[in-house]
Amino acid sequence: MSASVPMTTASEARDSMLGKEADAPPSPIQLAVADPEKTEQAQTTDEEAGPLEPGQSSGEAKQKWNSPKRNAFKFMTCIYSFIVMGMNDGAVGALLPYMETYYNVTYTLISLVFLAPFVGYLVAALLNNIIHHRFGQRGVAVLGPLCRLVGYIPMAFHPPYGVLPVLMLFPGFGSGIEDSAWNAWIGNMESANELLGFLHGAYGLGATIGPLIATAMVAKAGLQWYVFFYVMIGCVVLEACLAIWGFWDATGEAYRKLHLATTGGTRTTTRTVLRDPIVWLVALFLLGYVGAEVSLGGWIVTFMLRVRNAEPFAAGLTVTFFWLGLTVGRVLLGFITGRIGEKLAITIYLLLCIGLQLLYWLVPSFVASAVFVSFLGFFLGPLFPAAIVAATKLLPTDYHVSAIGFAAAFGGGGAAVFPFVVGAIAESKGVEVLQPTVVAILAFITLMWWGLPGGLRPGGLEYAREHHHKVGHEIRAAFHWFQRRTGNGE
Repeated sequence: MSASVPMTTASEARDSMLGKEADAPPSPIQLAVADPEKTEQAQTTDEEAGPLEPGQSSGEAKQKWNSPKRNAFKFMTCIYSFIVMGMNDGAVGALLPYMETYYNVTYTLISLVFLAPFVGYLVAALLNNIIHHRFGQRGVAVLGPLCRLVGYIPMAFHPPYGVLPVLMLFPGFGSGIEDSAWNAWIGNMESANELLGFLHGAYGLGATIGPLIATAMVAKAGLQWYVFFYVMIGCVVLEACLAIWGFWDATGEAYRKLHLATTGGTRTTTRTVLRDPIVWLVALFLLGYVGAEVSLGGWIVTFMLRVRNAEPFAAGLTVTFFWLGLTVGRVLLGFITGRIGEKLAITIYLLLCIGLQLLYWLVPSFVASAVFVSFLGFFLGPLFPAAIVAATKLLPTDYHVSAIGFAAAFGGGGAAVFPFVVGAIAESKGVEVLQPTVVAILAFITLMWWGLPGGLRPGGLEYAREHHHKVGHEIRAAFHWFQRRTGNGE
């Protein structure tokens, strides 16, 4: 909503492994998953530590959310920031039918409110590393809320529709740099799965209350859609005060000192990081995931109104149930995901999501659809946090800010691209196109997830990093094993 630069080359590591195991052809289970017996517990070193407080030694252990003490305030500020981010993304879908009526535009044109922020997210993905290097987290704390205000204040005055997509660029950029920065920071802490679960649960909470407030204001109080942005302006002003005060000492100088300490005096550039296939695989996974999430959240109300013939307020509650399920899933399943292993857990969640999405599509009942979409949100919830944790486990520490920042911001572009695609196709095929589109996206990200190295057992990601496994390692190994068994059988 972060490939590697090994000390030995990948070929040397592979030759070493083959030399030891050539006499005993591995089974498909050994090839498909990492051997937990060989997985060493990751030791907390200065390379694994996340961004430190100014003056904190790089040789200390990983930070905790409440240690040093100032982190507690920073962490809660990040939680609030994600609530605001969720309110924005969730409310847009609830307001979409009313914006369409107000401006009297087509599905395709109204869908530009989803597409426009993609440019902002893309720019954030490319500039995130430079912003950190020059201004530190302080720069993110200033630029993020400022860019949102640049978009929200004119929107509160309901400008002509042609101006609306341009204004949406600025909240997209602000959300993009905050999304990537806070994910990278918290993703390097102890208990990252649980903490990221709370962080993204906060996003889900915002996406739950955002549509509820927006729907109540428009459908019950009879207010115009743009009045909601007065609420958003107040929320962002408070966020700016909290974030600037909390991260004021996290300067560019502090970031550069930490970076030079962990990379031997050189700066890892975004271009270097983007050469690693793991970064792109995680980015594509997040692009598809966020696209599915926001496509559902953005078009549920319209789908329920036009296809399931729901009442306006009931349709608005449905999207609230979806985001509520997402919030609860991120918090609760975050405690399970790390214990059974990210690769296996997310595989299970994705298969359940595909099944629930098919039921949501094929069962023509409003009540059943509301239930299915709530559980769909529940199992979609932990996907984003788990992908961030997987990236931190597979990539070198000096890649984390750039890689996680790029993947999170690039993935956030899915919130723009896929809802726009749904709207554009719906113009001629009807809003029913939402369902097969989401099924296809879920199938795609399942394949992306299976392409990550590390197998399906706990400790597999760390084992893959230690032995420099590349993208698709288990798939290639299983294929070679099958070829050898087939040859032996002949």
